[in-house]
This record gives sequence, structure tokens and C-alpha cells, in this order.
Amino acid sequence: MTGAIPDIALIIPARNEEAALPAVLAQVPAEIRRVLVVNNGSTDRTAAVAREHGADVIHEPRAGYGSACLAGLAALADTPPEIVAFVDADGSDDLASLPALIAPVVAGEYDFMLGRRIPVESGALSPQQRFGHWLATGLIRLFWNHHFLDLGPMRVIRWDALQRLNMADRAFGWTVEMQVRAVTQGLSIGELDVPYRQRCAGVSKISRTISGTVRAGSTILWVIGRELLRNLQQTPRRGAQPVTVKSSS
Repeated sequence: MTGAIPDIALIIPARNEEAALPAVLAQVPAEIRRVLVVNNGSTDRTAAVAREHGADVIHEPRAGYGSACLAGLAALADTPPEIVAFVDADGSDDLASLPALIAPVVAGEYDFMLGRRIPVESGALSPQQRFGHWLATGLIRLFWNHHFLDLGPMRVIRWDALQRLNMADRAFGWTVEMQVRAVTQGLSIGELDVPYRQRCAGVSKISRTISGTVRAGSTILWVIGRELLRNLQQTPRRGAQPVTVKSSS
């Protein structure tokens, strides 16, 4: 990184989040130069609200968290940023914590920073979410010897490092695919505790529904199995550097 202010883009996948988006966009820190809200097949005013609050809107009619993230990245490809960040559109992520995640990447200390969700409200993380993340991170540790603490949506990564991952998942396996591939590609990875709340408005499509939880959990496990098979079929790569977990205190 040079001494100049880096070009940082923020991608926010959004499906029917017109009620939550104003509060989310109001929290975007000054470090972010470009804000892209990916309208993921919404049937409400998500796109209009995003524009009204100064965000660029990218349309991706195909449902799926990964589809939305990939559409956002494709929109940046012609003039790529130095760093790209991701947060959810429901207001559960604490965007005030983004600068703390961005700083180590700007400084060159890490290629990839993850926000480890620390619930600050009762019910912010459901029991099924806690179990699913415990299982997924445990399997990553078993198969790839890297101890992640969470699969949280808030993350910051260097653009050039992200390109090495060849991200492809179009559904709920996006986060775990990124983390597994970050390990196998030898990225330097850090995690930082960040506050996590219940969504500020709107209705959950995944974690608060039985069908959504089952689909998300099944997809995450399938992606882990797919990545394991993929790694077994490839020439072994350089291992990841040891994780450093930073305290938010």
C-alpha cells in the first residue's frame, strides 16, 4: 500500500431490505469510497431506497447470497478497488467496526480480515446459527488445520488476494468457500471481535426460518465436502499462515 488513501469498495447484498437499508447506509464509514447495493431480486423498494441514500445499485435477479456478491464483484472489475468489504443489509452488522477491520489490510499486515460476531443483544445469534458455525469451523480445522472462530458476513479482503480465490458459490456457501480457499491459497488471515445485533427491520429470509436454516446448513456442509475433494485432486499448495485473533477490547 502507498501513503495515499486506498480505494475501498463495500458490497451489500440486499433482498427486500427497504426498511433496514437507510440505517445501514447511514453507518458507512468515511474510508469507503464506493458503496454497491446488489438488489438480489427484491420485490420492494430496495433499489430505490439504496439510490436515495447515495449507493450505486447493481441488479442481480438470480436469488442467492453468492450470486449477489459475484454480481457486485463483476461490477467492480473494470475499475477494481484495492480493497473490498462485505456486510449484510439487515442492520445486524456493526459498520462502525469496519475501520478496525480495514486498517490491518491497508497496513499490509493481513490479506483478509474477518469480523467475529459477538452478540450484544439477546437472540442476535440463534441456537441453530451457533451450532452450524461451530460445526463448520470445526470441520475446517479438522481438514485444513486452521482455527476460524466464525463464518460472519462482515469481511475485508485485498482485491488481488480475492482474485486468487476464484470464488464461485452462488448460494449460502459463499462465506465458507471464501474462508477455505483463503487457507488453501496461503492468505494471511486475521479475525477481530465485532458487535452483532438482531436485524434492525424487515424479516429474516434464512436464519429465523426452519427451511432457510436447513438449506443454508446443507449448502455449507456440501461446500466443505466439495472443497475437500477439490483440494485432494490438486497439487498440495502452501499452507496458510497462523491466524492471529485480535481482541476488540
